[in-house]
Amino acid sequence: MNDIIDVRPSRGQIGIRFLFSLLFLIVFEILKLVVQVTVVFQFVYLLITRTYSEPLRAFSNKVATYAYKIVRYTTLNDNTRPFPMTEFPQEMEPPARSPSFD
Repeated sequence: MNDIIDVRPSRGQIGIRFLFSLLFLIVFEILKLVVQVTVVFQFVYLLITRTYSEPLRAFSNKVATYAYKIVRYTTLNDNTRPFPMTEFPQEMEPPARSPSFD
């Protein structure tokens, strides 16, 4: 009557997911470096001009969303492979209207 379907993944599927996870962990390490460079550049720019770079803020927000998607995939919390296997993710939430220095 009720046929129980085995939904456990095969070892081959697990191995492929593991290899993709390793690839995305390497990409994540590169993203960490990109974030560090953008932070330093943004603060140098801010110190010189006393205003922030809006294009850099938008870029940083997209990088943060991409990094979040990678972490979700590699920790088995999302089944959708991150970019370049899919489209680059849209921003999850917009940046703050203006940064505060309080």
